[in-house]
Amino acid sequence: MRDDPSRKIFSQEELERRILHGLASEWERAIWILDPPYRKHLRPPLFSLRDLNGRWANWSGDRREISLSRKFVLNYPWGSVREVLLHEMAHQLAEEVLGSQHETPHGPLFQKACHLLRANPKASGSYQPLDARILRESSAPEDRILVRVRKLLALAGSPDHHEAEAAMAKAHELIAKYNLDLRQEKQPKEYLSLLIGEAALRHFSEDYALANLLQDFYFVRGIWVSCYVPKRGRMGRSLEISGTLPNVKIAGYVFDFVRRFIGAKWAEYNHAKSLNRYRLTDFALGIVEGFRSKMESNERNGEEDGEVWALVKKEDPLLKEYLAYRYPHLTTVQTGRGRQDPGIRKDGKRIGKDLVISKGVMEGSGNRGFLLPS
Repeated sequence: MRDDPSRKIFSQEELERRILHGLASEWERAIWILDPPYRKHLRPPLFSLRDLNGRWANWSGDRREISLSRKFVLNYPWGSVREVLLHEMAHQLAEEVLGSQHETPHGPLFQKACHLLRANPKASGSYQPLDARILRESSAPEDRILVRVRKLLALAGSPDHHEAEAAMAKAHELIAKYNLDLRQEKQPKEYLSLLIGEAALRHFSEDYALANLLQDFYFVRGIWVSCYVPKRGRMGRSLEISGTLPNVKIAGYVFDFVRRFIGAKWAEYNHAKSLNRYRLTDFALGIVEGFRSKMESNERNGEEDGEVWALVKKEDPLLKEYLAYRYPHLTTVQTGRGRQDPGIRKDGKRIGKDLVISKGVMEGSGNRGFLLPS
């Protein structure tokens, strides 16, 4: 049997070698957002992992080197590493192409470089990495909606199925009304983008179905972006969701919840059957379809709720503007269907109609998943 690279455990030396290769690959990907005159004059730098004494990364013009903190890259998700890498690339672009040698480190030409690369000008020093900012708890107004949603999702874990369904429906109604109020506010909104799930060379049909579910019901936009896959040593794709912080947080939580639900139910369903990976896709697609049908039914229930959903489902023009800036060259990803087993898909759909999003699926799991604030 051939080794499965996704299950390999690498030595520290091999892991660092792959990370350095990933940084170089991400650098090559990132420069293609630049206009040709800028891209032509930006040469690949050296990359290194160092002990940087509290800094996440550093650009050295003398060495022509982008250094990242070894502790940082080994302890934070790849999305946070990409954010910091772009910041250092902006320093390189500002110095080597825009001529910022006589400016302060974060002066006007550096800010221009950040704009050109879609880099975060704050992502350095002691600035919280992307995933830490997503997971932090605060008393900010946008986090209050998360606290209320979490309380409702705690009720959605009730053993009484009707009580659980009612709590989940109430949570979704609250999310919809929050977004309607947000659309009607005059003040500017802050949007962010976050990688969710794992980067892979290949994604299955259920991954795309789940991405569309998040777009249709959780007020985020999903884009499949190029992303380095360290365990494979190559560029693959990952799902990146964009929206306001509460919407990204909730959508990420739902994404993890549904995937774990599918995994648990498939283990039960496939016990002693030995069905192959393609049948798992049929089953998972059925679960997503079943849950989608329930969400659509909840939208239609109640005249007031239906009006709220109809209003809030209209495209957010500010999010559209943010996405047009962040992704100026979007392409369509085609997915194959292959041969399906309608019986297994029907069974999945039946189970999906009983899926209730509740609080706590990630607690105690030991990873950096999406726990809504307590």
